[in-house]
Amino acid sequence: MTAARPAARALRGTGDRAARDHVAGGRAATGFGAGVRRTPVVPSRAEAFDRERHAPDFSILVAVAALAATGILMVFSSSAMKALLQRDDSMAIVGPQILWAGVGLLVMLIVMRIDYRYLRLLSVPGYVVALGLLALVFVPQFSRVVGGSARWLAIGPLPALHPAEFAKLALVIYLAHWMAKRGTAIKSFWGGTVPFLLIAGAVAALVFKEPDLGTTVVITSTAFVMFYIAGARMRHFVLLGLGGLAVVLAVGLHDYQMERLQAWLNPWADPLGKGFHTIQGLLALGLGGVFGAGLGESRLAGGLFLPNASNDYIFAIIGEEFGLVGAAMVIVLFLVLGYAGIRTAMRAPDTFGALLAAGITAWLCIQAFINIAVVVALVPVTGITLPFISAGGSSLTISFAAVGVLLSISRETNERGSWNDAPDDRGRGNGGTHLPGPRRRPVAQRPTRRA
Repeated sequence: MTAARPAARALRGTGDRAARDHVAGGRAATGFGAGVRRTPVVPSRAEAFDRERHAPDFSILVAVAALAATGILMVFSSSAMKALLQRDDSMAIVGPQILWAGVGLLVMLIVMRIDYRYLRLLSVPGYVVALGLLALVFVPQFSRVVGGSARWLAIGPLPALHPAEFAKLALVIYLAHWMAKRGTAIKSFWGGTVPFLLIAGAVAALVFKEPDLGTTVVITSTAFVMFYIAGARMRHFVLLGLGGLAVVLAVGLHDYQMERLQAWLNPWADPLGKGFHTIQGLLALGLGGVFGAGLGESRLAGGLFLPNASNDYIFAIIGEEFGLVGAAMVIVLFLVLGYAGIRTAMRAPDTFGALLAAGITAWLCIQAFINIAVVVALVPVTGITLPFISAGGSSLTISFAAVGVLLSISRETNERGSWNDAPDDRGRGNGGTHLPGPRRRPVAQRPTRRA
């Protein structure tokens, strides 16, 4: 079946450029046809829109499947005792996690089979819906306050939703669409930097107001990475960073956020109060040693001594039960996911796909880094989950959906040198994005299989 081609008008230039590159790459044949000059086959416009479809990047699939399986195992190990004592059901916490993992896996497989370019049509509505859901959090009738923060949205009998998780994906999709459409105008201050600040700032401001500083850092960091990759000028990039820091200092942090900052600087000043989370996390890692105490043998399991053991501090339980080796394996899986995501972005067939893959990869890896950094006391305590591992339906489902998009892009990646390799709007040489330039070399025409 011929691959769907949404937003054809936006991609028209890419198809024409690919056709011209194919003509330029025509060379005399070699082998049995040596000495015979063959006329290059120029694909029609319809063929130029078609993409080579192949199997998705299996390294992404393996890394995500391993992380999700590890998550289910560790959620059970860290919550069974607590759930048994509090709810008389050891499966009370891991049961919903298994259900959401199944839903997320189904969503990933469906999204993987859909042409990611259709997301350009949904980018604006998705962004508007995300802003609406974030605004509803501040309506008392719909919000659920947890830990002093109104982060959850509860509407009727529906499961509680964390709108910030959906907002991450919606913002990445919309920024990729907007940046690809702006092209080299992204380098302009008024035409690129200011609109970017308004688009990303609206989402970040609503999340910061909840308050949720950890998710705000993830969103702004991801947006900044995409902004730089899209071709932003370094001085504008630095100016935005300094401006954002000034805004945070001017608005000020909440009292509990200041306490977390003080506890990070010296957790031993109040070991049973402000520094309790940090000290217990470090203690769990220390008890694990090199090879760990074994599955289910954690002395801090069940959240009895380690708060949020199945959520924010699940990496500490991994370190205690599987030791340095197990914790390192989890980090390696995220590194594999990051490497495969970057490779997908570099080989994406168009700028929208490249920016989308880069944004999703940055989001998941930045969030994983912050979560692990909190456990090892590299940064102050924040309330964000470890992707695919921590308990939480919203985070797990949206993360699977994001990986589905990444896999959809990986199904159409091009090896460097093929006739439809990187379009001309990429590379520093012509003032485009900070993505690799074409670097084409003549290659033989290869048969294509259309999905």
